Amino acid sequence: MASRRIWKEQEFPVRFDVKPLVMLEPEHGVPMDELQGRVKFYAAPKDKGKFQGIVRSSLNPIFQGDGDLILSLLQAAEKNPVARPVDPKKLARKPFFKVEPKKGTRKQPTLVSVPEPDESPGSVLAEMQEVSEPAATTRHAEIQYQLLVLGSDLGLDVWVARNDRGRRWNGVALGTLPRMLDELPTQFNEATTRTIELIDVLWLSGNSIVAAFEVECTTSIYSGLLRMSDLMALQPNLDINLYLVAPDERRDKVEQELLRPTFGLREKPLAKICGFLPFSVLCEKLDGIRKLGLSASLKPTFLKTTAEFFAGEAADS
Repeated sequence: MASRRIWKEQEFPVRFDVKPLVMLEPEHGVPMDELQGRVKFYAAPKDKGKFQGIVRSSLNPIFQGDGDLILSLLQAAEKNPVARPVDPKKLARKPFFKVEPKKGTRKQPTLVSVPEPDESPGSVLAEMQEVSEPAATTRHAEIQYQLLVLGSDLGLDVWVARNDRGRRWNGVALGTLPRMLDELPTQFNEATTRTIELIDVLWLSGNSIVAAFEVECTTSIYSGLLRMSDLMALQPNLDINLYLVAPDERRDKVEQELLRPTFGLREKPLAKICGFLPFSVLCEKLDGIRKLGLSASLKPTFLKTTAEFFAGEAADS
């Protein structure tokens, strides 16, 4: 049973594994108005909005008859979907999380949002149209697999992005590899955890994150860098080795993005702390390590001497 901390003082006391019976797109959903007068929590127009508190709180029981009716309406909508317009602003709304980053010795409470992963991580950019989407997706999974196995061989715990746990390489689901964590350490606030769990690959030692990797085949390099930048903004005191792993031919694009003002005009410019690992260099290094059986004797920081950092004189000034 999952044990991620939800309350500051303790773990959430009661948890249940659940399986969805019906999944509908928002525009095919059942309007609440269809329940008016047919369920006890929406017996009359006066109940609209609050619905007697039933649908606004967790673990509030509803009557068996109400549940049966709602399930039947959902099943009917699944079989014969009716499209109804949905306010796009409501669909695009993201939850906000309260964080308290420090500026000097003072905490500055603020609200932040955490972007969800790209819906199509294998989408092809104009500059990479010659690469097929299935091939790019497979290559992405292969590099993740290699990094996860290397981290495990180094004696570290590993984590693969929450939305990639079912991805497979050589018939093996990434989420089932040795030393794979089911939950991340709980010392971070919710916004930080949401950001970290979407990073492609993490290496961890105990509760400490040792290294973070974003793998970019054909997706926007900018999106991976934004996740790393968000992480360092939320936890500026973290000492993590950051790496962006991409095809060799995307080197110039990686440099261009890392040197953007939004990443460069920071207390810790991202180009100083995030290294570029070309696919060919990484794979060559991994082959050499395995042939010589060096995994057990290496420290996780060895990749810092392999990666290329683009922090030049402008970033140092």
